[in-house]
Amino acid sequence: MIPLKRPLSHPSFIFNKSNSKSLRSLIKNTRSTNETFSSPIPIFYFKFSDSTMPIFAANSSSFSRVNTHFPDSINQPTLTSKAQTFPQIRTFCVKRTNPNAELSASNDIPIVSTVSGPIQTSQPIDAGSSMRKPISLWPGMYHSPVTNALWEARSSMFEKSFAEKDSQTELVAKTPSMSRTSIAYKFSSDYILREQYKNPWDEMRMGKLLEDLDALAGTISYKHCRKDDGATRPILLVTASVDKMVLKKPIRVDFDLKISGAVTWVGRSSMEIQMEVTQSTPDSPDPSDSVALVANFTFVARDSKTGKSAPLNQILPETEHEKLLWKEAEERNKMRKQKRVAEKKDVDNRDEDRLNTLLAEGRVFCDMPALADRDSILIRDTRHENSLMCQPQQRNIHGRIFGGFLMRKASELAFSNAYAFAGAAPCFMEVDHVDFFKPVDVGNFLRFKSCVLYTELENPMKPLINVEVVAHVTRPELRCSEVSNKFYFTFTVRPEAMKEGLKIRNVVPATEEEARRVLERMDAERSQ
Repeated sequence: MIPLKRPLSHPSFIFNKSNSKSLRSLIKNTRSTNETFSSPIPIFYFKFSDSTMPIFAANSSSFSRVNTHFPDSINQPTLTSKAQTFPQIRTFCVKRTNPNAELSASNDIPIVSTVSGPIQTSQPIDAGSSMRKPISLWPGMYHSPVTNALWEARSSMFEKSFAEKDSQTELVAKTPSMSRTSIAYKFSSDYILREQYKNPWDEMRMGKLLEDLDALAGTISYKHCRKDDGATRPILLVTASVDKMVLKKPIRVDFDLKISGAVTWVGRSSMEIQMEVTQSTPDSPDPSDSVALVANFTFVARDSKTGKSAPLNQILPETEHEKLLWKEAEERNKMRKQKRVAEKKDVDNRDEDRLNTLLAEGRVFCDMPALADRDSILIRDTRHENSLMCQPQQRNIHGRIFGGFLMRKASELAFSNAYAFAGAAPCFMEVDHVDFFKPVDVGNFLRFKSCVLYTELENPMKPLINVEVVAHVTRPELRCSEVSNKFYFTFTVRPEAMKEGLKIRNVVPATEEEARRVLERMDAERSQ
């Protein structure tokens, strides 16, 4: 056995020299044509040094003659930098699930680093049993293995809804437990999955987690709308809003993580889904201390033909905990309605003294920049933007852009903005209430505009950086631009960076419009 000379960072490859002569004879026999050859002879093996990683065996089961890169001399079976493409088939040991199994209400979805092909049948997919294949380009497929698995399961429900149109008549009452679904992230044992979710500082990419939360909430909403026979009425379920999410403790990317959720409240055409992100670490082995994040998603139902509001299956809470969650959700729904009414009132009655106080330093920056406070900066000087075309690969099963995709893009831009502003890697703290004003369609030109709205410097060891991200849906051919979403993120900086002398600057508005935005955000924070 001669080790290959091609350097690899993690695995090691071993070339099987003993079978090279018989393999070369197969190659010589095909030189006159472009046909392929097959051989049961293993060409090479590769394995990870870590005992927890899988062992792959690559065989010459279907190699084209023109794609083989072997040296002319049998005595030099090495791969050089000029021959970097080497066809291989990876054999994995995977546990096959029953293809006739239905998605149960208490289903746990173990997520590993798998990306599967498009679903051909109506049964849901268990992501833990899928083969690792290239990412396919069909609706709802993203670089997150969680969204892949959830969209496969949801697509199966969606397909059955059109196949069984007799099931769209009556509504049924369902319990929260019937829609409860969990996702298990095996970060401690799945190295490749861990690589997909960590950022350059070996921390959790919160944008991807927000995307997964929205995908799971959507799947839960579809489960609630299903009948016992598995059919779903032809309705559209879209994310209407997301309540404020506060990170209760840091989420680590080297320990297993779990997301679970269920429908907790249902109105006539809207429903609320509560999600919990839990993680047990050596610092918090107690299950009561394992909750890292709680999120409440509101979905609305629309008739797929008319676009009008559609009635939903009602909810029947059984346990005392489910009844308590229902009451809390009812109160939140009333507060949302009151907030919408309050926002329609005239905002010109604000305290003029507060506006003038905010604008005082900004006017110095504009009129006498040489005398401006060097520890302050104008809001307009913290702006960052990101633009993209909405591609078909980012659409959901209804043909519109997935709400979780927008949340991830906004989160990543806000993180970058806070990083450039602070001069050190920021730490996610919370994301405020999110409303989805306008749908985003394939082909739209989407612009994300962000800025640091204000900072809170009362605690010098834990300064708060409040970042605003506004998503604009732009249609150049129609010469129009509309606001789709507004996101408000709060970040902080590690105490170690502050101890090293890092200073966070104060942010001041330069216009009355900017000052009003700052006051609105400050008042919204105090009211929660």
